Amino acid sequence: MSDPVSTAQAGSTDAARPRRWVHIALWILQVLTGLFFIFASALPKLAGSSYALDIFERMGAGPGLMYTVGVLELAGGIALMVPVLAALAGICFVGLMIGAFVVQVAYIGENQATPVILGVIVGTIAWGRRRSLVDLARLLRGARS
Repeated sequence: MSDPVSTAQAGSTDAARPRRWVHIALWILQVLTGLFFIFASALPKLAGSSYALDIFERMGAGPGLMYTVGVLELAGGIALMVPVLAALAGICFVGLMIGAFVVQVAYIGENQATPVILGVIVGTIAWGRRRSLVDLARLLRGARS
């Protein structure tokens, strides 16, 4: 005969596992995506890469916008790895990826899938960490008091 307590405990452990795996998977996704934005996207812009500069000049924007986008990507990449900021960073990156997609289509003509894929990834992070928005709001309200 099975013991109801041990059955309930086994059930609760099994039910908690997917949540833990989702949490771990989100952390891995956050760190990898944050590092990607920092090293592969922000740093070339902040270092004045000729390829990045060429793209921004084709848009008629010049280096000012390139450095601005680089700073935003650097800040967002770091924010993806800060628990209370992860959802907000994900939301902001979705907007940035929409803009990047438009630029890819209008000015570059190739690699349109890259901002779409990154947009889905950061959107997934934003959705998975949406509860952190409540924590951030509480933190900000407490700071004003």
